[in-house]
Amino acid sequence: MMLVDYAGSIFPIIAHSPWNGLHLADFVMPFFLFVAGVSLAIVYKKVPDRIQASWKVVLRALKLFFLGILLQGGYLHGVTSMTYGVDIERLRILGILQRIAIGYLVAALCEIWLPRRRWRKEGFPGNYLCHWFIVLSLVAVYVGLLHGLYVPDWKFISANNGGIYEVKCSVRGDLQPGCNSAGMIDRYILGIQHLYNKPVYRNLKECNTNSVPSWCLAPFEPEGILSSITAAVSCILGLQSGHILVHFQDHKERLYNWSLLSFSFLALGLLLSFIGIPLNKSLYTISYLLVTSATAGITFCLLYVLVDVCGWRRLTCVLEWMGKHSLSIFILVTSNIAVIMIQGFYWRAPENNIVHWIITHVAHK
Repeated sequence: MMLVDYAGSIFPIIAHSPWNGLHLADFVMPFFLFVAGVSLAIVYKKVPDRIQASWKVVLRALKLFFLGILLQGGYLHGVTSMTYGVDIERLRILGILQRIAIGYLVAALCEIWLPRRRWRKEGFPGNYLCHWFIVLSLVAVYVGLLHGLYVPDWKFISANNGGIYEVKCSVRGDLQPGCNSAGMIDRYILGIQHLYNKPVYRNLKECNTNSVPSWCLAPFEPEGILSSITAAVSCILGLQSGHILVHFQDHKERLYNWSLLSFSFLALGLLLSFIGIPLNKSLYTISYLLVTSATAGITFCLLYVLVDVCGWRRLTCVLEWMGKHSLSIFILVTSNIAVIMIQGFYWRAPENNIVHWIITHVAHK
């Protein structure tokens, strides 16, 4: 995410896709949710006290959620000055950590409370039918709301110039930035002033012309309520891969079942994309859910072969360290502390630091 935040404008391919399509940054959130699901299968392999385990899950999710509000709702530090402040009127309610908290909460409660059949290798994944029922139910709710809700015309006040703008919609099932039902749900429930004010779709060509459409100036929450439903499904799909890790002990059996799930998801996701359901991170469409979950599963297989089968553990020690301290690293990056520390090392003059050098010698070429 450091690369995305500070080098995305230099190398667009690693930044988030403006709307439809997949760039490198669009894999980060699904990968994290997937791995969180895998870890839940290990943690809750045996649950002696469901009530106590549930309280711990809820408490951990709340801590993560409110930490996300603290970090993204205001700011801890500026790059050029040590400052702090939160604008309550325009507090951003949802965000990256909040989405992870929601996905973690849903998947963990499923693992704790849903009944499981007695484990049979030949019956996988039928041993976890209730989990798959939850997945299908969440997907059905998402699809019904995304394609079934009517989106009327709506107005907003620009935070930049104070102007009043109107977005003409009066449609149902639209998947474009201005008139999708995901944005409408967030505007009604959260309030438009509490949404992300710099949506990535402003990088679209139509938002960089002389006659900019009104929706280009509107806030939009990429980690919104509706898209968090399918984001939670990513965590549950990771949970199923975790079940394979827990119940199968042979390398070949694990790799076979992981590959079967991953390539099935990949084929289905690409098929949906081909027939008109776009790969869209901001809406977290079903095709995006399946393709990114499949990619996460395939990547997990490759790392498993390198580390557990081939024993090349030294090659991944840095990744292992980053995984153990991912929350701390995220806080350091989001609050700009990491950038300030990097800029603190310079040659002769403060402006001769690595960050300034990259911007002046790479970005301007």
